[in-house]
Amino acid sequence: MRPWLILGFILALAVVVGACAGHEWASPADLWRAVSGDQALRSRLLFEWRMPRVLAAAFVGALLGVGGTIFQGVFRNPLAEPYLLGSAGGAALGATVALLVPLLVPQSYALPVLAFAGAWGATMLVIGISRVAGAVDAAGLLLAGVAVAAILGALRSFLMLALSDDTVNLQVVLSWVLGGVQTPTWAGLGVLLAISAACLGLAMTLARRLDVLGLGETMAIAFGLDVNRFVALAVLAGSLVVAAAVAYGGLVAFVGLAAPHIARWLVGPIHRPLLPASALVGAIIVTVADAIARAALPPAEVPLGLVTAVAGGPFFIVLLAQRLRR
Repeated sequence: MRPWLILGFILALAVVVGACAGHEWASPADLWRAVSGDQALRSRLLFEWRMPRVLAAAFVGALLGVGGTIFQGVFRNPLAEPYLLGSAGGAALGATVALLVPLLVPQSYALPVLAFAGAWGATMLVIGISRVAGAVDAAGLLLAGVAVAAILGALRSFLMLALSDDTVNLQVVLSWVLGGVQTPTWAGLGVLLAISAACLGLAMTLARRLDVLGLGETMAIAFGLDVNRFVALAVLAGSLVVAAAVAYGGLVAFVGLAAPHIARWLVGPIHRPLLPASALVGAIIVTVADAIARAALPPAEVPLGLVTAVAGGPFFIVLLAQRLRR
């Protein structure tokens, strides 16, 4: 019970700090007036813009934490990261199309939809290639993912060069690729909440089989688990979770790597408590990182992915050094 109380308290504190942070800092009293229905301009801006942004950052972090836990469990590798299977490249390609190609729907709707479709489509392509090649194990999926990610990155660069002109600012594309939470309406935030809850519920259905797979393929087969089929299913589920995260938050690196490790230190390696703990840790990390991104260089905003990369890079190096020493 104690780890959950600690995580809940830290997340609540992170949300309050995140709502206060920005170009102009607000006080807790300002937040209380905004929540209480004050109609002053400052209160309305806090309630309609900053608070949904902070909560959206928490949900994006929760999705990345869950996705990272699934991938680390599937590949039985603590250095596994949610963007291994080309989902990041697919999401970036979809976002590039939404930002550079004139479409019939508003860009605010097209961006998350095409980013989601790109991430999901890239993962399906990876699984299809691995099946055709007859390599449906974890190593085969990883190799196919690296190849697909390289191809999608090249296509994105080509589109940026071919479609850019004086009327299109490539900085918008680069800002999204470097990570940045989209500010939703309260209705849109409700949709994101529903998506996050559904993704966590989907991940929880995999928890017991992830524990069995962690015993090794031989033991998993002995327990009656169809390893290849389950790996493909879990990869699809994890990619769905990551696709939802990148659709709303862009490419935010290292959160899916760090959150499961921190959660493991608190609740242990069993996936049933580990998945929700990773969601809480991921929510804390992204909420704090988003607050730093908004407040570090006012009035400009630092890309969220840069903040998490600066903090996550040393974390990855420490993990790698520990693994090599073992």
